[in-house]
Amino acid sequence: MDNQKKVFTDSGIEIKEVYAAIDNPLLKIEQPGEFPYTRGVQPDMYRGKLWTMRQYAGFSTAEESNKRYHYLLSQGVSGLSVAFDLPTQIGYDSNHSLSDGEVGKVGVAIDSLEDVELLFAGINLEEVSTSMTINASGFILLAFYVALAKKQGADLKKISGTIQNDILKEYAARGTYIYPPKQSMRIITDIFEWCAKEVPKWNTISISGYHIREAGSTAVQEIAFTLSNGKAYVKAALDKGLDINVFGKRLSFFFNSHNNLFEEVAKFRAARKMWATIMKELGATDPKAMMLRFHTQTGGSTLTAQQPQNNISRVTIQTLAAVLGGTQSLHTNGFDEALSLPTEEAARIALRTQQIVAFESGVVDTVDPLAGSYFIEALTAEVETAAWKLINQIDAMGGSVAAIEVGFMQDEIAKSAYEYQRNIESGEKIIVGVNKFDVQEKNITSVFKIDDSIQKTQIDKLLELKSRRDNNKVKQCLDSIAVAAKGTDNLMPLVVTAVENFCTLGEIADVLRAEFGEFK
Repeated sequence: MDNQKKVFTDSGIEIKEVYAAIDNPLLKIEQPGEFPYTRGVQPDMYRGKLWTMRQYAGFSTAEESNKRYHYLLSQGVSGLSVAFDLPTQIGYDSNHSLSDGEVGKVGVAIDSLEDVELLFAGINLEEVSTSMTINASGFILLAFYVALAKKQGADLKKISGTIQNDILKEYAARGTYIYPPKQSMRIITDIFEWCAKEVPKWNTISISGYHIREAGSTAVQEIAFTLSNGKAYVKAALDKGLDINVFGKRLSFFFNSHNNLFEEVAKFRAARKMWATIMKELGATDPKAMMLRFHTQTGGSTLTAQQPQNNISRVTIQTLAAVLGGTQSLHTNGFDEALSLPTEEAARIALRTQQIVAFESGVVDTVDPLAGSYFIEALTAEVETAAWKLINQIDAMGGSVAAIEVGFMQDEIAKSAYEYQRNIESGEKIIVGVNKFDVQEKNITSVFKIDDSIQKTQIDKLLELKSRRDNNKVKQCLDSIAVAAKGTDNLMPLVVTAVENFCTLGEIADVLRAEFGEFK
């Protein structure tokens, strides 16, 4: 036994050859739906209701994306998930010089309320739950969505969905921030406060480990940094005088699912337990405010451009991990996403993967089916211990904002990414079809291409809108946002009024750039 090679997860947790009861001396098998929710937030989990099957889509113009949404809804998705192009994510209209060459490329281009009307044409917002992957300009996209719901005559108390709205991970891992941390946190707490009153079913933030993992973190770092960021948002909301039992129910999380099936399941279980503990310590008493509800996306960075069909198997393992780990919502990646945006065929196979797991695999028939496994329980405890260690380090620095400002999270992620890549290059870590079992191949996967003429179409629409809207009213709306930004009034009502009067995304973002400055 002793001379055998040791085996570790990517988080550095050693995996023993055999696990037994002795590896779990403190194990108390809890009930699902009860604090600390290690085994799931619902007592009956998927026997009561399956997870929401989402497909993340958005490209080129609102009209093109709308066609894809109708197609996905016809194929059985139960929630939409919108991808926005980079200019929209960083608060630039399509005619801004920095938008050049990026309009409609990695998501849909949105400049005004009219684009959002086209995006959701023929879709009743009361009947569909919409998740929007948007952060720095999330408050503007939420305002567009609410303005459209009002136009449709929807009851705002019934509309549901999520804006990602997690700016801390942008500073740590992803980079689509606009304003400095302090001002960004102010916008986020304004959203918490306003949504609690106006759109109570809306998830006001999706605290996101997904991009932390995509940037190269380990599974342990993913949950440690994400929960630490969550703690920072909760503290900012408490400082503003908000009720943790109200806003706490509208916090959701967004995690990645990678290929190490058991480590991923352990990660999801540990995260639920840890978040319940954190919220209880911060004063939550309502059980719903202590529940970690999360959306999962399969691991984009795990997909290979080589032998892309192999990615279907990877996504299947990742889907199983998310479901066995108790996700509330899931997006599965297309097998061709290492090459381009997913084609319709790839999006359909990705959705069918979820449906096969749901209806054919039997894993939904009982709650938390891996509970009580010597291995999974020991691994859950190890992941939890390692993640607490990192959270305690961050707390000692003064919390997430301080840790990001000194570059702690960024450095830790960079070190893990380097180590992972080194192991691939040395052959210690095998990636099938990349550093082992590779073949000389000619790529025959059809690739989805975005036409460069989209930028001109988008700019023409924007200029035409500006020529016929009431520009005096636009100026008044933008001036009122500037005045509120100098004080402490909630910005959201003013932003909703502004978008209803056809102020553009870029104009609203620019007013706040002038008041708050930009984070460099």
